[in-house]
Amino acid sequence: MPEIRIDPFPSATELNALFSAAWGSPHSRDFTAILPRSLAHIGAYQDDRLVGFVNVAWDGGIHAFILDISVHPEMQRQGIATRLVGEATRVARERGAEWLHVDFEPHLTRFYHACGFRPTKAGIIKLV
Repeated sequence: MPEIRIDPFPSATELNALFSAAWGSPHSRDFTAILPRSLAHIGAYQDDRLVGFVNVAWDGGIHAFILDISVHPEMQRQGIATRLVGEATRVARERGAEWLHVDFEPHLTRFYHACGFRPTKAGIIKLV
């Protein structure tokens, strides 16, 4: 079972490799300005290799947001994403968040419901 690490600050190379594998498209993004501003980020490591990740962004107050949850395809269906969301929930609560939000596509409804999220109405505007 992978080791869960709180605020591990993985390199951009590690994150981009994970995101590329998990989402099936190339990613090339610099996270050095993002992760230090997050409420938390959690990594799952198998033999020191990043195999899962979730970022917990926040508004600086009581609202936190799950972003970028990813598990390497070779490691999916082993409960890693559930463990990452559980740790994100625990850490967000400990660090003062009162609400934890997540946006997801319809096919992930059962997963997030099993993690304790309840449905709400929300809206989104694509800016780019």
